[in-house]
Amino acid sequence: HRLAVEKFMKDYYRTITEVERLCELLLQLLHEAISPPECSSAQFSFTEHTSAQPLALNARFQARGDFLEVAAPDIFTRHPFALLEAFLLMQQHPELKGIAAGTIRLICTNRRLIDKRFRSDPHCRSLFTSILRQPRGLTHALRRMNRYGILGAYLPVFGQIVGQMQYDLFHTYTVDEHTLYVVRNLRRFLLPEHEHEFALCSRIARRIAKPELLYLAALFHDIAKGRGGDHSTLGADDAADFCMQHGLSDHDTRLVAWLVRHHLEMSTTAQHKDIDDPEVITAFARNVIDQEHLDHLYLLTVADIRATNPRLWNNWKDTLLKGLYFTTREALSRGLDNPLALRDQLANTQQAARALLGDIDAAAVQALWDTLDEEAYFLRHSPDEIAWHTRQILAHDDAPLPLIAIREQTERGGTEIFLYAKDQGHLFALATSALDQLGLNILSARVVTTRDGHTLDTYIVLDEYGHALRHPVRIGEVSQVLAERLANDNPGALRVSRRPARQLRHFLIPTEVVFSNDVQRRHTVMELVTVDRPGLLARVGRAFVKSAVKLQHAKIATFGERAEDVFLITDRDNHPLDMRRLTALRNRLMETLDEP
Repeated sequence: HRLAVEKFMKDYYRTITEVERLCELLLQLLHEAISPPECSSAQFSFTEHTSAQPLALNARFQARGDFLEVAAPDIFTRHPFALLEAFLLMQQHPELKGIAAGTIRLICTNRRLIDKRFRSDPHCRSLFTSILRQPRGLTHALRRMNRYGILGAYLPVFGQIVGQMQYDLFHTYTVDEHTLYVVRNLRRFLLPEHEHEFALCSRIARRIAKPELLYLAALFHDIAKGRGGDHSTLGADDAADFCMQHGLSDHDTRLVAWLVRHHLEMSTTAQHKDIDDPEVITAFARNVIDQEHLDHLYLLTVADIRATNPRLWNNWKDTLLKGLYFTTREALSRGLDNPLALRDQLANTQQAARALLGDIDAAAVQALWDTLDEEAYFLRHSPDEIAWHTRQILAHDDAPLPLIAIREQTERGGTEIFLYAKDQGHLFALATSALDQLGLNILSARVVTTRDGHTLDTYIVLDEYGHALRHPVRIGEVSQVLAERLANDNPGALRVSRRPARQLRHFLIPTEVVFSNDVQRRHTVMELVTVDRPGLLARVGRAFVKSAVKLQHAKIATFGERAEDVFLITDRDNHPLDMRRLTALRNRLMETLDEP
């Protein structure tokens, strides 16, 4: 059924493209007939467009008014390479508004001339790489080439993804449209008029010596989708072949192929792994190799995510990727054989937090910090967060628990909700059910249990539109609902009555639970893949409670209908789970997540 739907939709999108091309052709003909170039804007004439005097651009093309046209009707049959040259000339002459209707028709009619011999012609290859290297007009050129069928004819592997939909709620565009949006986003990083949009990306882009390598990586990053197998690996092979055929150096070829093969790695690391862990950063830095690869990968990753879905990009993702970029850059500059010692990092974090606390009683601060596990807390929280938590707890003094504090956390890219309470196994389930019922998207959860029987829970959330909570009334509502939910020991309080989106009914994602033990870090990593739904985290929390499992840290990632969450868990004694507990937890999760 899915394959039939995908084929139907691919045919549908390709038909729409044909209709769009026909409409463009008809509108262009009408424009040429009604508003010929020799008429002023105040005049109206049906004079034939051909009466305008053409301006020769070269032996094959001329400009008639504001439009490019062929010098003779048989230009493409006599000089097939002109099928690419037309788009290069459009880039080199920004004063031109478009291509004349007759020339568009000839381009579409003669695209059959683009065959194996055409693609092997050094002149054609030089023209195509020149298009990618032009300082302006690249996005318009590639879009025209795609709309007229030239891009898919010159790159048959690209032709296979034209009109190809992706059967999920994550990707908004067909694969070819998504790819061209990625190229557009990369181009905008290099344009001064768009520098205010992504200042860091623009600064990095100015250091890129050959932007065309980024554009090639963008063209090939998803080009193998739908073929079966790992599209990143297959696409990297296609990219390497293309680069070698088009005369790129070995270094440039390796860089483009590496970018295609690893284009998901930065996003996956930022959204699924604990990027506050020095070992995670060191491992990622080793894969990235050097600053050049890191710069290219960061730009490609930002452009890729922004081109997937207009609602997908938010401050949280921006902050995650920036954090990973800067910490990796620091690791590379320090040298991978000289990583920052864990004790030094903990000492630096505590020193910075003390400086932010100012004149608060140092003895009280130290007494509180002595109850905390250094690696579990100080490694996963910034100095600003530590100082804020410390102030809140000390100011709360002997007031009844739980303590609930909320603030906009620009450093983490969302709203931070801090809970300080007596340790109770179902606190995570209660808190997540309340936040879910309020329609908030939970992006991160960090849970720390103190030595004196308290728990510090930190949640980063966004509203349903991907924004941080700012209105005092909304913040007050969240605080009140949390307080009421945490005071309720009734198991029914864990239920979330919010209805799932109707689109989710059309997607069946089998639940997958994968465990791995990190003995050195003293925890078990649990990766959960399942269909997203209201109350998902509350159900996971209930399974943890019933299985006597403690949550230490959670990274929550939702891609359309698909939830891909990562949890760092231990037993009640803060040890990794043994095989018996792992089996019991997996069975419990399957049972809990399958409940109606």
